[in-house]
Amino acid sequence: AALLRDAGAEVMMNDPKFLRAPTILRTFHDAGAKVAMVTAKDKLRLLLSNGLDYGSGRAIAFSSERADKATKTDNGIDDLLKVVGKPLPDVYSADLSEFVFAAGVKLMASFRPDLMYLSTTDYIQHKAGPGTKIGNDFYAMIDGYLAQLDKMGAIIVATADHGMNDKHDPKSKAPNVVYLQTLFDQWLGKEAARVILPITDPYVVHHGALGSFATVHLPAGANVQDLLARLRAIEGVELAVTQTEACARFELPADRIGDLVVTSTRHMTIGTAPEKHDLSGLDEPLRSHGGLTEQRVPMIANRTLTVAKDRKLRNFDVFDVALNHVDARSG
Repeated sequence: AALLRDAGAEVMMNDPKFLRAPTILRTFHDAGAKVAMVTAKDKLRLLLSNGLDYGSGRAIAFSSERADKATKTDNGIDDLLKVVGKPLPDVYSADLSEFVFAAGVKLMASFRPDLMYLSTTDYIQHKAGPGTKIGNDFYAMIDGYLAQLDKMGAIIVATADHGMNDKHDPKSKAPNVVYLQTLFDQWLGKEAARVILPITDPYVVHHGALGSFATVHLPAGANVQDLLARLRAIEGVELAVTQTEACARFELPADRIGDLVVTSTRHMTIGTAPEKHDLSGLDEPLRSHGGLTEQRVPMIANRTLTVAKDRKLRNFDVFDVALNHVDARSG
């Protein structure tokens, strides 16, 4: 979610109208390549399929969340459940991600795209940590499908959009939260400031809209330096900086970021106010993401990579790595 300054409204950023550049998939498609995309959630499919022409016969894009609604006209494929051979998965399940991989294997065998993007949900990682049976079973499932794609000759590079950490008290198991809206209401008056949590979306069962990143829109005349000093003194706050500093450090668009950016420490989250978070769906101790401690993620390839040793890779470099820095003869 983000607060659009001109409209004064908090909105989900899943509408293609918010895109400021064409997608990689669309660019390859427009150049004549065959592209395929399978996402777990439809919100991402909606964004990343923008501009694809399904009538060309060179594009397929759908989500496992709405696999039963896929059509040739809107997604480039019909009878999807029959094609994949699996029932429609529940949105809060490991099956939602498994459907993505199962579909990817089917598409590689039948459609044989030049470029394919498979994106899962982090539901399991929110619910279970590394080394647990649930976690191990989930990654074993992924390994099995990647092995199938490897045998079919696919060049695979896998990465993640973020890490994940425990964000709860180890004894009580209650979520660790700094409620920023409550604090700003005390400091500046009721709703004088507006705290926005980008993690907020309709799927709150596994995280309760509690993450480790927040942006704060301040009223005119607010003492920014005083507020930053107050924030930095709060236990659990790792970083509190101005919009200018945050945009330069994290490459963020200034018009979609508040006056302040705040991140929390490894085992802490940021909320707005207790009454604004429905935590009834948290049947496991909270795990979440969004802070500096969740930035480091793996990038794994099934071929030898030829990336310069001094190059600092970002997760969005995965396409460049897969397309330009893989020795296709290896494996």
